[in-house]
Amino acid sequence: MFELHGLISVRIVAAVLAVAALMVSPVVRREQGRRLVIVSANVRERDLGSFVEEAQAGVAAQVDLPPASFIEWGGQYQNLQEAQARLAIVVPVCFALVLLLLFMALGGWVPALAVFSAIPMALAGGVFALALRGMPFSVSAAVGFIALSGVAVLNGLVMMTAIRQRLEKGMPLDEAIADGALARLRPVLMTALVASLGFVPMAIATGTGAEVQRPLATVVIGGLITATALTLFVLPAIARLVLHRSDDERSWREKWWDRLRRNVTREERRELKDVT
Repeated sequence: MFELHGLISVRIVAAVLAVAALMVSPVVRREQGRRLVIVSANVRERDLGSFVEEAQAGVAAQVDLPPASFIEWGGQYQNLQEAQARLAIVVPVCFALVLLLLFMALGGWVPALAVFSAIPMALAGGVFALALRGMPFSVSAAVGFIALSGVAVLNGLVMMTAIRQRLEKGMPLDEAIADGALARLRPVLMTALVASLGFVPMAIATGTGAEVQRPLATVVIGGLITATALTLFVLPAIARLVLHRSDDERSWREKWWDRLRRNVTREERRELKDVT
């Protein structure tokens, strides 16, 4: 028995673990005709991705591998890499489908994009909540972002639909926005409160599975706060811009050229006349 005090080199740790693994196991493991030595570790109180990155950097700097030897990082880290690769495809597809459904529900890309603007605000709130609690981005947090996007878009769709219904009845734009926002105030707040309060037990969980539940719940709660604020205060202003009716029948290209002509010199105006 011996004791070591102070910092220990990664090379020494790797050598001791490799020798211990060979001494404990009387069977020489092989995979695809090559010898295999498994070194395992349990990661606690930090994210797996950054731990493996630090371990890879330390091993590359301090461990000299014999010829024809190599290291593979597997286990939960391999599962994490595969899940992130799948999410890189699933998340954009989900957002594209949400935007397509909004277009079908509202009948135009401009109001659909106005409602879709709730998603960036919701994502910002989720990221801020993760940073506030010191949690890393994980697969469960990514799933929480997807669920959060659905709730945020639902609230925005309820608000925009109420405003458009009043416009179709002949109500003036400002009055339709004010009346529609007030009429949908309680439904939007109830949707956000029910979802947020339902995730509170998961956000403060400490038992088995808490490492999966807490990031998901934190993302949903934090994102709903910012998304609800956007729906109640910012979306009506955006609706006034995108639903504004003008008596000017000129095309957008003609309006753009007219605005451009008002801010140019006489010489530049002559050139613009030649272009148009």
